Amino acid sequence: MSTDEVLPGSRLSQIELADDRSLRAVWVNMKYSGRPCFSTELLREIKAAQRLVRQTAVAGYKHDRDNRLLFQVMASADARVFNLGGDLPYFIELIEARDRESLRRYARSCIDIQYASITHYDIPFTTIALVQGEALGGGFEAALSHTLLVAERGARFGFPEISFGMFPGMGALTLLTRRIAPAAARRLMMDNRIYTGEELYELGVVDVLAPDGGGRQAVREYMQRHLALTPGLHGFQAALDRCLPVSYDELTDVVDQWVESALRLSSRNRRLMVYFARVQERRFGTGAGRQGAAGTGAG
Repeated sequence: MSTDEVLPGSRLSQIELADDRSLRAVWVNMKYSGRPCFSTELLREIKAAQRLVRQTAVAGYKHDRDNRLLFQVMASADARVFNLGGDLPYFIELIEARDRESLRRYARSCIDIQYASITHYDIPFTTIALVQGEALGGGFEAALSHTLLVAERGARFGFPEISFGMFPGMGALTLLTRRIAPAAARRLMMDNRIYTGEELYELGVVDVLAPDGGGRQAVREYMQRHLALTPGLHGFQAALDRCLPVSYDELTDVVDQWVESALRLSSRNRRLMVYFARVQERRFGTGAGRQGAAGTGAG
């Protein structure tokens, strides 16, 4: 699948699409040059990649069901980090400018991407998130939006927003309560601690637990096992969607609450956000860490 098909006349710089034909899958690998967060550019490119995957998957469902695309895997090309969530310096810029509409537009871009994953493009199709390294805040929410969440044992998850006066407002509560009890979801969102992939597997948040360094192979093995089982797999997904539906209106209402909370942050809260972003930039901003094999190889 050429990225030229997504954006005619240009190339995607932060997304690599890899076609895994033997497993009827496409890998969507996020690439980072700076702080590994959901920048506006990355959000734009993910939306573009989703358009191509949707077009390919829907066309196959209508015209070539025996050979159609069945799986999409979202992963990071840097095995140290899946995604650290929101673009905090950009948030601060918008908050200090009192730019409510730009904050809302950013947040709705995030839930648009997540809703496409949640609804698996409105066809029998499976979206998979592979988390290696850290998935914080919006990165954790993005992983939760997929049909299947695969994590390496030592992967690290958390919602740090409460430490600077915010809350995870782009789907966390809705998505967690599809997986675990509401009281457990509330604790997980608000206790400001880091959970390992192994801990979240025991809680029921992670679906498939992989050994450290073995995440990509675990995803491939899952897809291989389920190639012949997709009628049952997709039937179960449809039943889950019926029993535990996700409302787009609910997501947008919570986003509006998130925007209003952001605009009420104190100067101290904003300084904490700056500090948090700088710490993450020092740890991950070079993009020079251990690289997961892009596409279909082992991590």
